[in-house]
Parts: sequence; structure tokens; C-alpha cells
Amino acid sequence: MGINLGQALGLHPAALKLRGERAQVLASNLANENTPGYQARDLDFRARLDEAALGLAEPLLQPFESDAVLYRVPSRPSQDGNTVELGVEQAEFAQNALDFQTSLTFLNMKLKGLAAAIQGNG
Repeated sequence: MGINLGQALGLHPAALKLRGERAQVLASNLANENTPGYQARDLDFRARLDEAALGLAEPLLQPFESDAVLYRVPSRPSQDGNTVELGVEQAEFAQNALDFQTSLTFLNMKLKGLAAAIQGNG
């Protein structure tokens, strides 16, 4: 009787990959804070994770694609067309980092549980 690792780990690997992709997008926003005309981007984490849950995980295996990008609407538009708001981006980046750590912790707990079950300790 074998263990189906995909079922055992659930969506945690997909969530971790998505959090990593989102970190790249948010870091790009922060790096382009002073770039005229730069449009702040984000991704719809929930929608992408729902795709993975439905078995439509193929987009998770490929690099982040521009058609999956959402654009953030600024509360105060700048004159140069840049939509990056430093405080908003820093808050989103920090929250994403915390969520990444949470996903990593859940994944680690799952793996420890599987190791204990394999060794007969659980």
C-alpha cells in the first residue's frame, strides 16, 4: 500500500509556490516605486489556489504569466502615472511573507506526520 504524496500534502505545496510568485510580483512593485508609468501588479491568490484545488494546477507549474496579473488601483494617483504606493506594497509584502511562513509550517508539520507514520511512531 503506497502513500499518495499529492493527497497527503494537500494544497500546501501549491500555496507555497503561489506565495513565492506573489513575493516576486510585490518585490517588483517595490523596486519600481519611482519608475514613471509603472503599474503596481498583484495576483489573485485565492483564484489561483482554487484552480489548484480543482486540479487545474498546470498554471502553477509554469512561470508567472502576464495575463494572470492584476493591477492595483491607487488611492492617490501620481502625476507620472506610477501606481505604486509604498505603504500599501510594504504591508502586502509583509503579509505575504507571514502567509508564506504559515504555509511552510503547515507543510513541515505534514511531512513530520508522514515521517512518523512511516516509522510507525504515529
